[in-house]
Formats: sequence, structure tokens, C-alpha cells
Amino acid sequence: MANASQQREKRVILEMGTGNDLYGLDYTKAASRAIQDALHHSSIVLFKSLGYDHTLMRVQVTIGVQEPDKVDTQALVAELPRGRAEVTAVQGGLNVEDPEQDTTHVIATAAVEAFLPDLAQDWRLSESP
Repeated sequence: MANASQQREKRVILEMGTGNDLYGLDYTKAASRAIQDALHHSSIVLFKSLGYDHTLMRVQVTIGVQEPDKVDTQALVAELPRGRAEVTAVQGGLNVEDPEQDTTHVIATAAVEAFLPDLAQDWRLSESP
């Protein structure tokens, strides 16, 4: 169940991305690349256009990898450029085995969601002249 502050939030952005680490079995590196891929799909002009402080934004990142416990979520939080960030790693993504090279390629997926306080009560249609 969402807490009271989250119940008054609206999701304003959802971006997805993928990333990989081809030779190091580094789940955090693959996750970081997935987040960067998602972020490069967005240009958030909302804050400057409406005069909002980006600290109003809560950013929830969900990372899918085959071994979620190997993701350093705090390191990923530190990489996020805006808002109050939370990162969660869950089962997902892919491990692609390459027996000829005796290596495993790690593929991560990321969903980056941004939430703002519900400010609908602050907006109203102007009356027609």
C-alpha cells in the first residue's frame, strides 16, 4: 500500500532502457548502462517551463537482472542526476552464455519512473472573455 505522500503523487515520466556488460559479469555496470539508455530518451523541460524545483520529483528505478543481489543500488542512486531517487533490483534481464569464449554476457533492463506531487488543485481553467 502506498504511503500518504505517494498517494498524492502522479507519475509524469516512464522511460525504459537496456544495458549490458559483455565480459565482466558486472550487474551494476549493466544496470548503469540501462539507466543511462533510458535517461537519454528524455528531455525534461517541465521543471524549467513550469518553474518547479527538481527536488519535488521522486524517481523510482526498477532494474531487471538475473542476479539482483549483485547490483549495487546505492551506487546507481548516486548516478541519477535529478530528484529524490530510489533504485530496486528485481529478477529479470538476461544472462547470455558464450561457451566458445567461456563468458557470460549480462543484459539489464531499466524502468525509470518520475513522480511529482499532484498539484491539480493549483491549476484551473481561466474563464472565457
